[in-house]
Amino acid sequence: MYWLISLPLIDESNDRTWLTLKQKTAQEIEWSSNYRFALPELRVGTLDSLMVLSDDLVKVNSMLEAVVNKIRRQLFEMQAASSSSDDSSGEVLVENMPPDAYIEKFKWNEAKYPPRRPLSETVSTITETVSKLEEDLKLRVVDYNQLKGQASASARKQTGSLAVRDLSTIVKASDVTETENITTLFVIVGKHTKKDWLENYETLSDYVVPRSSKVIWEDNEYSLVTVSLFKRVVDTFKNNARAKGYQVRDYQFDQAAHKRDQESSSHIKEDLETKRGQLEEWSTTAYGEAFSAWIHICAIRLFTESILR
Repeated sequence: MYWLISLPLIDESNDRTWLTLKQKTAQEIEWSSNYRFALPELRVGTLDSLMVLSDDLVKVNSMLEAVVNKIRRQLFEMQAASSSSDDSSGEVLVENMPPDAYIEKFKWNEAKYPPRRPLSETVSTITETVSKLEEDLKLRVVDYNQLKGQASASARKQTGSLAVRDLSTIVKASDVTETENITTLFVIVGKHTKKDWLENYETLSDYVVPRSSKVIWEDNEYSLVTVSLFKRVVDTFKNNARAKGYQVRDYQFDQAAHKRDQESSSHIKEDLETKRGQLEEWSTTAYGEAFSAWIHICAIRLFTESILR
């Protein structure tokens, strides 16, 4: 935990005040480790403007802290999702140094925030910058999550339950009988009813090819079975099968479609990994910028409260 503290000068001397503080809090009694928090000669302005600014800074500080934490969580989420085993995973930097070191070695960025500019203008500039980062974060996360949803849906088709899985990843050409009069249906049968199915499927309608059913895939709950029958009794067979609790999957074997689905799934995975890397890179940069802006607001708040007191 860090406290930002301003002290009245002892004998009008910064160095004397600093040495006394260290002696009283870090040497005689080990209460703290102290670091000088250097501020330039900021523009004071009028008493009224400082009082208004003091009220605004409470809200601005809370907003910036919240944005910093949002970006940090997003960055860690992206690093956790990364397949990389880079040892730097989980590390965040502000101007090429850890946040603790940035606070301990803080120097006002005079190029970005000229000290003689009115403090209200500096606060407005910082607020607009961080608000833009927050808006960019929302848009980028929505874009990433949409692609992540597509990847999850694609994965369910590839590896999900037989009730939702894409059968093109399972069915082979040898599993299908398709002629002018005969077709093959694919049925999802619960494992506890598989024996009943094999004993009775031929009676679910007329013109079922005897001994045509075979199990071609199983998961923890279901078996995927085939059955061949005359096309003219397909509707009757489906209705009777569903009445018995079997799920008839509407599927037409198409090798070309299977290849297209595989390619599409591969592209989605590649796009998701690219998008994840881009979001992680952006979050890394945005975190440093937002954290630096937040500490500058803390500095202005420290300065403003000190002058008012």
